[in-house]
Amino acid sequence: MSVELPVAPVDTLIRRQAGDLRVSKDAAEELARRIQERGASLAAEAAEGARADGRKTLMVEDFSSSATGDESVTLPVAPVDRIARLDIPPEFRVAADARVALAAILEEWAADVADGARVLAEHAGRRTIQAEDIQTYLRLVE
Repeated sequence: MSVELPVAPVDTLIRRQAGDLRVSKDAAEELARRIQERGASLAAEAAEGARADGRKTLMVEDFSSSATGDESVTLPVAPVDRIARLDIPPEFRVAADARVALAAILEEWAADVADGARVLAEHAGRRTIQAEDIQTYLRLVE
């Protein structure tokens, strides 16, 4: 599975949580990969719900969240759309507002992960958030 998500916006998301810490390129790449996995999984679950309702279009309400599809997001919507389509059957479509809602959900999740990684880096006495911090945080919370 190739990473569809550009690293630059993910780096921006991590830096918002990093405070005075630096962010390694590997950390941004790791979080981008994890965002992609989570987005594909959320879309697959949403597709099951849409199928149960007799629809072939994923709607905002298929993503169980408070997201509305009107949010301002940092993650680019086109790659989020490609991520959403990774694990769903080709006959499904993703509504435009559902793409934005999915991006908002993924950003909120990524911010939580980045904040946890920051805490781990600080605890380790490092000044840089590394990929291992992302991996460790996700192992702890999963």
